[in-house]
Amino acid sequence: MKKIALFTLLLCFGSIYSQKKKKTEAVVPNVVIAKNGNASAEMAKNNFYLFITNGAKKDTLLLKKYVSKVTPLECKITSFTTKGTPLQLVSWVEKSVSETKLKKEETTITESQIWNPATKTLVVGNTQTATKIKETVFLDKLKNASETQERTRNGGYVFTFLPEGDFFLKDKSSETRYSYNATSLKYEVVKPNASAPVKPTKKKRK
Repeated sequence: MKKIALFTLLLCFGSIYSQKKKKTEAVVPNVVIAKNGNASAEMAKNNFYLFITNGAKKDTLLLKKYVSKVTPLECKITSFTTKGTPLQLVSWVEKSVSETKLKKEETTITESQIWNPATKTLVVGNTQTATKIKETVFLDKLKNASETQERTRNGGYVFTFLPEGDFFLKDKSSETRYSYNATSLKYEVVKPNASAPVKPTKKKRK
């Protein structure tokens, strides 16, 4: 009987201890990165979310998952309506540095995402990168002489948002305009106006 009583007592203490441990676990609050009206961009652990609050309803849209701890910089939320459809543009910057004895790379990543809160879908996602490279290069095989070289490596398209809700994607060789199609619920390429009148060229007099 004593053994049974002792075993029951230990179980009680174990249960109380586990309950106290659960109660004292700290809840880490979300970090608000940007806010605009009823929309807010927040970090929850390593996940970056866009929250849309309408009264008691709160929609959660996952912007990006990170492997390690990252703090988005220069984050901006733009609420706009195009072709009668309310959309949300979220843009932010990420920076990282990679360095060795001979080489240093500073990378800036610019993310631009357009979301449809009604359908909870990502309509457009664009990633642009710019890496500044500073490298020590040896000029001979014996590595007696060296020089420091600097260059920039760009990747992806430059995203330019327009007030009416259109946007441009631009790289070294091209620039394309996109406009929202309310029927397909997608952004589509704006084709040049083929019906535009062509100005006649004047013939040079001989």
